[in-house]
Amino acid sequence: MNFLSHFYFDKDTTDCYHVLGTVLPDLLKNADKSIILHPEKLRHPDNRIQSLIGGWQKHLDVDRYFHSSDFFKYHSHQLKLALLPALVGSPVKPFFLGHIASELILDNLLLTTGEITVDGFYDHLDGCERHIIYEFLIYSGMKNPDVFMKFFEGFKKSRYLHTYIDTAQVAYALKRICMRIWHHPFTPEQEAEMSHIIVDYRLLMEPVFVEIFDQISNSLTVQSN
Repeated sequence: MNFLSHFYFDKDTTDCYHVLGTVLPDLLKNADKSIILHPEKLRHPDNRIQSLIGGWQKHLDVDRYFHSSDFFKYHSHQLKLALLPALVGSPVKPFFLGHIASELILDNLLLTTGEITVDGFYDHLDGCERHIIYEFLIYSGMKNPDVFMKFFEGFKKSRYLHTYIDTAQVAYALKRICMRIWHHPFTPEQEAEMSHIIVDYRLLMEPVFVEIFDQISNSLTVQSN
């Protein structure tokens, strides 16, 4: 799941560090894909750092439930098939595109149906103190936290996730993600065709998308009992 879908499960919490923890694994990958940390089994006496660790563990749990779900398997496959005509000549792997597109559409649907707000998400990130995040990264084994901290400040400043509310921008977000792997993933014509396909597929997902969030919420509840 993407940033805003992870936020959905803790949209009502007042603990900003827990919220940051739920998206930190993906933020770190975006900052530097060579960063590999496994803090989920650690314990720390500072409750704020322990909240980051707890959020990190929840991220892993949510992704595990999501990626093993019939919902994800079905819609990522259908999106792959729908997008295939737009990918002729592109180096992007169709399975990869179907996977990422399904996650971005879920973020878009959460925003456009009012389930969450982008400002609510960023407010949590802004509430976390820099030195606590830095200490967490050191404690987790990161050698140079400054690499992440610089990226994180830019991520907060750009407020880029506001663009996800515009369904037509989902194809652009897909291109940005693909550009981390391929320098020129799509032509302008391919991007335009993908945008039409995604807009149409979003309409198919809208009546049923909440089901996957309910399923995961139930699984998390069972796990905690």
